Amino acid sequence: MLVLECSSVTKAAESANLSPGAVSLQLHNLADHLHTDLFVRAGKRMLPTPAALRLGEMARPVLTQMRHIEQAFASDPADDQQPFSFAAGATALIHQLGRPLRLLRKRFPNTQVKITVSATEEMVAGLIARRFDLALISLPFEHEQLSILPLFEEEMLVLKPSPKSVRGWHVGSLQAADFASAPFILYPKRSNMRTIIDGFFRELGLAPEVIMEADDTEAIKRLVEAGFGHSILPGHALRGGPRFFHMYRVPGHRIARQQALATARTDHPRALTESIAQFLQAALTSRK
Repeated sequence: MLVLECSSVTKAAESANLSPGAVSLQLHNLADHLHTDLFVRAGKRMLPTPAALRLGEMARPVLTQMRHIEQAFASDPADDQQPFSFAAGATALIHQLGRPLRLLRKRFPNTQVKITVSATEEMVAGLIARRFDLALISLPFEHEQLSILPLFEEEMLVLKPSPKSVRGWHVGSLQAADFASAPFILYPKRSNMRTIIDGFFRELGLAPEVIMEADDTEAIKRLVEAGFGHSILPGHALRGGPRFFHMYRVPGHRIARQQALATARTDHPRALTESIAQFLQAALTSRK
């Protein structure tokens, strides 16, 4: 194609960073393979034959497709033009990812980023199935098919309904006996968050009365505020106000979840995924 565009073996060789001899040999071999003459010399110029013009028309879409394939598997993030799928929980998206995602769009303006809001269990399944490139998940979550990039620990607090509006950030102390018989609204049994909370109750020697379950942190907050029961939620979701609940720690029994970025374990990681993961790690941990 370069000889066709340049009408010169020398200029085509310069564009391809090859020697004129190498280009001439390739032309000769191609002509032999196709059993036709492709160029005729006219002084210093190489004039295409009708066969060369026909070959050029047929080759252009093939070359375009080859460039698309190279971009799809680009090793340079700047050249990767394929959509990027990121997954996160609703709580993280609402309370932690606003600024980092705005910065991400400025840093990678040509990348089509698709966001999926999901629970950790569904995000892990999506990573393994390659539906997601990267996910912000809650640990502990053991899975040998994941590569984990730890971020920070997030404290979780016990919530107790309040009949009056509460302002400011104050976390009181509560003994296990103070809420041993209280009704609780918790995440579903199948969730990673519930696993963390159940471990906390076992450490306290309690078997709480769970009257309702909900996947959504914001929904649980509203149910607590409405007076239906106690709960245990991550601290980031509790800031702001006013609110209709009090927050407590149990002395000597800290409960927390670890936040981490996760990708599917592979011998051939996507360069764009590694670059975005490093960017989000810096953006999320710089505020801690």
